[in-house]
Amino acid sequence: MTVLRDSETTAETRRPWWRGRGAIIAATIILLLLIVVIWRGCHKSAGEEEAANVVVSVQVAKAERGPIANELTTVATLTPRQLADVTPKLSAQIAQMPLLVNRVVRAGEILAVLEARDLAAQHAEAAAAVQEADATAHSTVNGAVPLTNAQDTKAVRDARAALENAQKTYDRRKVLFDQGGISKKELEASQLAVTQAEDDLRLAESSSTLHKGVTNPGDVLVAGAKARQARERLANLDAQLGYTTIRAPFNGVVIEQFQHQGDFATPATKMLTVADSSTLIAKAEVSETVAATLKAGDRVQIVPDDRPNETVIGSISLVGRGADAQSRSVEVWVVVPNPAGRLRANGVARVVIAAQAVNDAIVIPSAAVTLDATNGNAGTVMVVDEKSIAHEVHVTTGIRSGGKTQVLSGLKGGETVVTEGNYGLPDGTKVALPGAEPSPKTNTGAAD
Repeated sequence: MTVLRDSETTAETRRPWWRGRGAIIAATIILLLLIVVIWRGCHKSAGEEEAANVVVSVQVAKAERGPIANELTTVATLTPRQLADVTPKLSAQIAQMPLLVNRVVRAGEILAVLEARDLAAQHAEAAAAVQEADATAHSTVNGAVPLTNAQDTKAVRDARAALENAQKTYDRRKVLFDQGGISKKELEASQLAVTQAEDDLRLAESSSTLHKGVTNPGDVLVAGAKARQARERLANLDAQLGYTTIRAPFNGVVIEQFQHQGDFATPATKMLTVADSSTLIAKAEVSETVAATLKAGDRVQIVPDDRPNETVIGSISLVGRGADAQSRSVEVWVVVPNPAGRLRANGVARVVIAAQAVNDAIVIPSAAVTLDATNGNAGTVMVVDEKSIAHEVHVTTGIRSGGKTQVLSGLKGGETVVTEGNYGLPDGTKVALPGAEPSPKTNTGAAD
């Protein structure tokens, strides 16, 4: 047994090392590793060569200089520029009134007629009173006053003639008395007659003066006042008769009718509502910050909800000077032309306000910017050089509106920027511009 083990040991000791099991396994592993290294080297060389020859097809645009504004969209109510509730000024039954809803009316057009027979009778009576008062005034000025003046003139002349006659009689009797021809009593009687004649003359002259200075002008004023009073009453009745005819206050459309023919109208009851829809006012609420950038005359866009494909250009007519205490919003009025009446009064529309306008800005399509954060203003833009190589450029953005973005820094204007295919596009990639001849290995999408 012992001899056998020794012989086996001797046989194993004499076997070559490279014919051992471990050596074979090691050699196999080494061979496999060599194969993998060679394969990867060949694949990497082919991939690098292919990557060097890849051309990515993209869409581009120019960075231009032009105006841009921060567009703010808010909801507004369209109200008529002129809106009036038509009410009567007196109480009466409606004698005539057709159906007027949705009817286009002109200023001054008759809409309704009220019962007015009693006013017509009063009007006729007042007209007769005016004629009487005018006749009285005319007779006072042209008849009574001249007659009084003539009578006063005659009374003064008569009194003066009587005085002269009494004086002459007294003078004669004075001579006779001195000669002893008459008694003293007769002389005193003549003297009394002179005194009475003098008093009569003074009375006549005073009466004439009073008539010319007080009585006659007063009579004229009274007659004129009565005539004016009669005419004013007639004018009052004319106005009341005019109130019985209800007319359109301005050009517009009757949007509501509350009463009809046969109803009893009163000043406290609305009959109609007339609206001038040729021009509407869009009343919107904006923040105080936006309101500070607006002024009267700024142009805005109006998009009615019932006509979303139509856009009307309006202008700001009023920017409120006060803010709401709770919402801190400011009311803005926009004048909206509506000559064809396509926009509905009291409708709803979206108001697009261009605030913070910049006239000379570097503007590129918003699709060309890849922002670092959705709510940030820093990002990158792929700029294509003259060799059609795309380079990554870091930019700072400003206003974003209508699919365009303002670039504050990073671009100077005139650069060619990638608008489609820029996402994930490596820096230094060769690109194929629209209209260029494609390479056989051109990639039609962005790089992975």
